[in-house]
Amino acid sequence: MGTCDVCGKSESMPYNCRHCGGTYCSDHRLPENHDCRGLHNWNDPKGVFDSGFDDSVEAGGSAKSASLSEKLGIDTGPGGPLAYFRGNVTYTVLALMWLTYLAQFVVLFTLGQSAHNAIFTLSTANPGYVWTWVTSIFSHSPVRIFHIVFNSIVIFFFGPLVERYVGSKEFAILFVVSGVLAGLGQIGISAFQGTPANVLGASGAALAIMGVLTVLNPHLKVYLFFVLRMPLWILTAGVALLSVAFIGGGAAGGGGIAHAAHLIGLLAGLAYGEYVRRTQSVRTPNQFQLGGGPGGPGGPGGPGRGRF
Repeated sequence: MGTCDVCGKSESMPYNCRHCGGTYCSDHRLPENHDCRGLHNWNDPKGVFDSGFDDSVEAGGSAKSASLSEKLGIDTGPGGPLAYFRGNVTYTVLALMWLTYLAQFVVLFTLGQSAHNAIFTLSTANPGYVWTWVTSIFSHSPVRIFHIVFNSIVIFFFGPLVERYVGSKEFAILFVVSGVLAGLGQIGISAFQGTPANVLGASGAALAIMGVLTVLNPHLKVYLFFVLRMPLWILTAGVALLSVAFIGGGAAGGGGIAHAAHLIGLLAGLAYGEYVRRTQSVRTPNQFQLGGGPGGPGGPGGPGRGRF
């Protein structure tokens, strides 16, 4: 159940506005019916909301003459080749993760383990392989499919909400930067503890996304393992305490899990979430809904139904 932010009506499958993040009944789901802040930011002469991914949309309809996309002749506006990325960076990230996962198997079977590690794995042995700072975020353990499945679930459910709150471009930057910081932090702490480390996975970036949402809506109800209902802040605190316990015990990578990367990613997300909370007006739903409509994915953490 959810409660309409305007009239207080209880809805079993409420609508979440993709522009302001509020929760509404069917009578107030349209932007003009709930005084959506997105209407006040209507500044695109071509008739679309500025999602934050396209830097060419400015107040008054003027364009940045010095924007990178303009210099390169890339059209990110409505109808352009990159228009799909408006509001869809979360799903693009997920697609890249799974495509990278398949590419890992191709490299393993054709070029061997050494080539795989050189391309995809961030390690204490080769921290100077700068490309692995990024490729390792999208790569996952080939022998542990639950690794990529777990990260995909977290990103799939939490990502769309955070992307709506902060904008697609900011979400993409958050994902990559937090992932890089988490990976480098993991190999740095492991090296300090005298333990070799090989880092793969988007766990740090996924927990950064969860950290942002924790600051913006700490009492949001989530379901641990789809069964145990709890406020999001308790889940976040549990992850943080577990990571601190392992790191403090000298096992930053204990059990084959990058606990240091988890903690660093989470802290990065909490810091960015606090920045967003202080500088932007963000309206958040009161819980995740099971089930979704034609416009958006459902499930614990899904953005609900009805994209317009």
